[in-house]
Amino acid sequence: MRDELSTRCAGIEEAYEFMLAYAAQGVEGDPENPTARELRRFLEQCDNALSGIAGLFTKLVDRERLSPAEPYRAFGRVLERDAGDARAAIQLVLAQPAISSQLVDNLNASIHLRALLTDLFLIDEVLKVKREG
Repeated sequence: MRDELSTRCAGIEEAYEFMLAYAAQGVEGDPENPTARELRRFLEQCDNALSGIAGLFTKLVDRERLSPAEPYRAFGRVLERDAGDARAAIQLVLAQPAISSQLVDNLNASIHLRALLTDLFLIDEVLKVKREG
């Protein structure tokens, strides 16, 4: 489970890094542009990785009997909300026929995506400490 969570987090971070680079390019959003097609692939990868990520975290907490359990479960609920909000923003962008750099820049700046990324960094550090401890 840790490996799956780690793989999902890495995929989300990889997509975000690509989005940062895309936003800096000044692309108008031509859907035929190979970079725009690659962006869609990364956005879909991110959306898929977010699907069920909170449930995976909760299962990991239960399986590894992390304690005290309630703070982990409470954070799982935060992760569920933040992942849902980030997915809604990503899906809105994916619904557009053309995705410009400006649109991606706005997505990158979204508090929803930033909250999600911070959640993932926090989980990574907490689990790292629990693994070492």
